[in-house]
Amino acid sequence: MSSKEHADQVVHDVAVIGAGPAGLSAALNLVRAKRTVLLVDANRPRNAATLRSHGFLTRDGISPLELRKLGRTEVEGYPEATVVQSVVDLVAPDPDTDTWRVHGSWRGTELDARARTVVVATGLREEFPALPMLRAFYGTAVHSCVECDAYDKAGQPLAFICETDDVVDRALLIAAWTDDLIVYTNGVAPLDDAGRARLSAAGVVVDERVVEDLEGDRTGMTGVRLADGHVEPRTGGFVRPVWHADLDWLRTGATTSPSATSATGGNTAANADTPGALDGLQRDTQGLLVVDRVGRTSVPGLYAVGDVTPPGPEQLIVAAGHGAATAAAVHRDLVGGLADLRDAVQ
Repeated sequence: MSSKEHADQVVHDVAVIGAGPAGLSAALNLVRAKRTVLLVDANRPRNAATLRSHGFLTRDGISPLELRKLGRTEVEGYPEATVVQSVVDLVAPDPDTDTWRVHGSWRGTELDARARTVVVATGLREEFPALPMLRAFYGTAVHSCVECDAYDKAGQPLAFICETDDVVDRALLIAAWTDDLIVYTNGVAPLDDAGRARLSAAGVVVDERVVEDLEGDRTGMTGVRLADGHVEPRTGGFVRPVWHADLDWLRTGATTSPSATSATGGNTAANADTPGALDGLQRDTQGLLVVDRVGRTSVPGLYAVGDVTPPGPEQLIVAAGHGAATAAAVHRDLVGGLADLRDAVQ
């Protein structure tokens, strides 16, 4: 793109990438601050399989998809908002124009926009234990968020399937809602004697055998089937996913459009300008974006909020609150220039 084309292009005050509760809350508060906002969403929410959301004041029990729809409608009602559906493949700073380039596409339609600041609110991708029927029961009988869904499972015979090293703490949390809990480590999650003793003291049963699958029918989940053929009756439970922050599209600048690069990643002239990782961007050991308490990353002009920031997945109402706090920080930073007010709102 030439300098003339850059000059003619509309520059939004803020590009918000992701339209979950965190992104929608940030966008809503920013348009109410009279900031021009580009809200970009691929409409692939992590909680799409969940039938009900809980703990969101005045919206307890609402479908998470309906909550997103209501929030998007509210944002779209403001003339300062531009809402587009697109899969973002590049967000990169352009030092020549002191803006951020946002590039993506959706069903053949290209997005190539500019913004003074960017708020990342794209959430996480879940990776589950390899059980064939897990997805069939996920969101109805089996859940991942204890705070959101444990109330409705209280007193039931539950399973907790966990392959990670936080198995003890998470199991004890679930045990606060039921006295009939079996923890399945699938032969993977590490457990020491101290951990076993803590679970035993709480009345939690531990089964370290390999899990083959979940059992059930159209009426719901009925049990956990082990590799040795034993089936333990269970009406539901919880699973501990491994979360991934897919942020490869946060890059340094490039002169070549992402769509012009080789699809196979070959060594071609086109991808000689393929952008690299964003300089100075701090991520924690889980790959989450390190931010201050109001969502500023280590890169000026780039903010992050919601599940993509430590500690990871959070309740919807908490994510929405963080979105509002980050919106206030973005607005104040834009008022004072992106450097002048960095300390004033901390």
